[in-house]
Amino acid sequence: MRRVLAAAAAAIATMSTVAIAQDAVKVDPTHYKVVLENAAVRVLRISYAPNEKSVMHAHPDAIAVFLAASKARMTLPDGKAEDVSFANETAQYTPAGTHQPMNIGTSRVEVVLVEFKTAAPGKATLPASRPGLTLNVLAEGPRAMAYRTTATATFAEPAGTTHEFDQVVIALGSVQMALSIDGKPTKTTWARGEAVFIPRGTPHESKNTGGKPVDFVIVAVK
Repeated sequence: MRRVLAAAAAAIATMSTVAIAQDAVKVDPTHYKVVLENAAVRVLRISYAPNEKSVMHAHPDAIAVFLAASKARMTLPDGKAEDVSFANETAQYTPAGTHQPMNIGTSRVEVVLVEFKTAAPGKATLPASRPGLTLNVLAEGPRAMAYRTTATATFAEPAGTTHEFDQVVIALGSVQMALSIDGKPTKTTWARGEAVFIPRGTPHESKNTGGKPVDFVIVAVK
């Protein structure tokens, strides 16, 4: 019995090690960096120069936001490979899976990846429209929706605004947008690809302070 238990414990330890090794950030920190993390999501910034390749790793359900036109080869654990292309400023819902990416294009791969951490999708109703914003759906899945969003020059959300869904807000350029979440210091400037998390039910205030329309991708999480 002791031998059986020891063998089982060893097997569990081995599986745990493999699971940890599959985390992209742990096995390939050169190309995958965490920009924010909480109980709902982990947001990664991914960057590959031409001809660079990762190692085999796994992701949970996620939405990828592409910040550059790119081309990649995705090799699966069974050895099969598929070449895929992505247009600039588009998004894709990606179910959980394991792969080994390689940049086979001539320009750098630049991606913001929003990984979903909850055990199951939420039940929040996601909006079809919002005052002062244009919403164009880029990607949709059971856990979330990604919108390409333009805030009008006069866009503003008053203090105390809340939403029933989580939001990951990703800037598509260097913009001026004032955002204060739950009374914390106001963020006023954004760089391209910068991401901020607004939790569901959390009071916040935002205002376009640049005097012209600004573009974001908003990943709304159920």
